[in-house]
Amino acid sequence: MSVIYTWGSTAQERSDDFACDRYVTAPNGSCFRAVDVAAPVQQTFRWLCQLRVAPYSYDWLDNRGRRSPRRRDPQLEKLARGQSVMRIFRLVDFEPDRHITLLCATTKVFGDLAVTYTVRPGPLGSRIVVKLVFRLGDRPVMRWLLPPGDLIMMRKQLLTLKRLAEREHAQAARASAARFEPA
Repeated sequence: MSVIYTWGSTAQERSDDFACDRYVTAPNGSCFRAVDVAAPVQQTFRWLCQLRVAPYSYDWLDNRGRRSPRRRDPQLEKLARGQSVMRIFRLVDFEPDRHITLLCATTKVFGDLAVTYTVRPGPLGSRIVVKLVFRLGDRPVMRWLLPPGDLIMMRKQLLTLKRLAEREHAQAARASAARFEPA
């Protein structure tokens, strides 16, 4: 498979079950994205919850020019089905510290589209693995544009979330070490 459809993911990850598969009947495509994060699973998951208010991608393009927050808001970790996420999705399923699953609300533009963001233990601490599943119907232009467009946007998103989770983890580790240093 082309990197456009599989960026960062392994064959094993692509064979796993994802909650998003339950939300699109007769899909005609899927994409996988994955990145290692040097932060614990729980901390990385908290950053995924921040997607409720911003996309963390190219803000000038998909956040109306507003910068996605760089400080985590703990209130956003209170998840409930039906919540709006990144303005064009709604939360349809979640398991704390494991996954969030979103359904696209703008089917006229994107067709039927669902995405699951999972956080798993990884070699650096955690790993974000994402599956996007879609049925585009009679939208041949979207079949051609969606996978590479999603790769560009989601790669930036995942690398931004990775950087923020790692920065927060490193700051917490430094603060913890400073408490135990002899005077």
